[in-house]
Amino acid sequence: MAQEADIMINYHGGFEKLDRKNSRYPYCIVWTPIPILSWLLPFIGHMGICTSAGVIRDFAGSYLVSEDNMAFGRPTKYWKLDIDKVCGTGSAAWDKAVHDASEEYKCRPHNLCCDNCHSHVARALNLMRYDNRTTWNMVNLCLQTLIHGRHVSCVSFLKTWLPFLMLTGALVTFILTLNLH
Repeated sequence: MAQEADIMINYHGGFEKLDRKNSRYPYCIVWTPIPILSWLLPFIGHMGICTSAGVIRDFAGSYLVSEDNMAFGRPTKYWKLDIDKVCGTGSAAWDKAVHDASEEYKCRPHNLCCDNCHSHVARALNLMRYDNRTTWNMVNLCLQTLIHGRHVSCVSFLKTWLPFLMLTGALVTFILTLNLH
């Protein structure tokens, strides 16, 4: 789990600062739980992508891409990406892809199952050809964020996992109680 202190990320010999207090995560994908849905399936949540300056862009609903105001609250996890894996001229290509994906998603209806916040982030990664790929999608982003994402703090870890663990504990207790009678 990450410490509360800010983290410096080395890119091209310079450093980009993660600023948790102000929710600035340059070159990162950010994630936050969706009440009830994430309590049942904690690997499913709301996702956004940050510009080189750390400004969060997220597909928050039909025809709405918000900026620095994630639909379900501040990020609880982030996955820092490597700017060197962007095809093009580094931060300019990154920011253009995030901008272009956001402009495209401002014209789309939101669909929870098929065209959602994960799809918006995937579109940005496909536009920048991140890791020389154009096959990013909501499923592999969900999995990659689960594997590579880091919690912002201990509190964010609890916000992500505690409801699931409590529900699971209650269910196990209920099942054991029924089976012991």
